[in-house]
Order: sequence, then C-alpha cells, then structure tokens
Amino acid sequence: MNTKPTLTTLNNYQENAPYMFSSGLPDASHLSLLKEKGVTHVVDLIPGDRTSEILTTSKLGLDYFNVPVDWEGPTLANFLNYAAFMQTVDIKEDKVLTHCKLNWRGAAFTYLYRINVLGENEQAAQKDLMAIWHPNPTWFAFMNEVIAHYNEVNGKEVAMSFEAAAPENH
Repeated sequence: MNTKPTLTTLNNYQENAPYMFSSGLPDASHLSLLKEKGVTHVVDLIPGDRTSEILTTSKLGLDYFNVPVDWEGPTLANFLNYAAFMQTVDIKEDKVLTHCKLNWRGAAFTYLYRINVLGENEQAAQKDLMAIWHPNPTWFAFMNEVIAHYNEVNGKEVAMSFEAAAPENH
C-alpha cells in the first residue's frame, strides 16, 4: 500500500504565523506539499553544497534563498541577511518556509524575527522555540547579540525570558 506523504513526517515542522513555517530538512515530497499549502519561498539555513535543494525548489517554482549559518558560530550578519530577505516577502500573498537540518537554527531565527522585526510577544514566540529545542550557550549568546542589536536600533528593551540550556558534557 502506497501512502501519500504528509507534513507530519517533516521533522520539527511548525506553523509560526499564517505566512511563516519552519522545519527540519524537507525532501522533495515535503516541498511539493508545502507548495500546495501556499509556500512560495524557501529559506535554507544550511551551509555547504545546496545544489540538490536549489534544483528541487526551482523545478517546483519556489523561490530559494540560502543563508549559510555555521552551527558553531552563528553571526549577527547571518540574521540580518535573513531578516532582509524576510522583509521582501509580501505577507498577504506569500508564505515562507525557513528550514535547517533539525529546525534548531530555523526555530531560533523565526523566534528572533518574530520578536525583533514583527514585534510579537516574546513568550508566545518562545513557546514555539521551546517546542523544538532549548538553545545551548553558543546559540543563547548569539540570540542575545541579535536582540541587543535590535534593542539599540529600535530603542526597545526586548529580552529573552529563559536561560541557556546547560552545556552537554562530552
């Protein structure tokens, strides 16, 4: 029996807003389903050779944008690049999937975009973030750097209402 793929098989899939989705690494069938759901843009946060995904999104007629985010060293510039792309999206007409391998980078970037650019309530955005993962000290520091940048630019005092996860002992 051949069953049709569903988005429930897409690792850590979330609908963060009516036009904003995040997930782990989608395959071609997931991207096709997302297109049926109205997704028009795919933001890939994975560094390296992304040729396969570029070809798949192109065949499906999806706009593809890559922000190569190093897992061990995310930067403010990475986020500003992401935010600049997101601000080109017509939220009345388009839908965006932000993804990485497990949706840890994706969840962090969508959280940061929601609280810093869209002005959403931090605790509401945090709920989606924590449903995916609890940021480690590296990512917590990065997220604080992004928030501090936006606080300075916007004259606000947004702050995360959680602490970093304890580092793992290897």
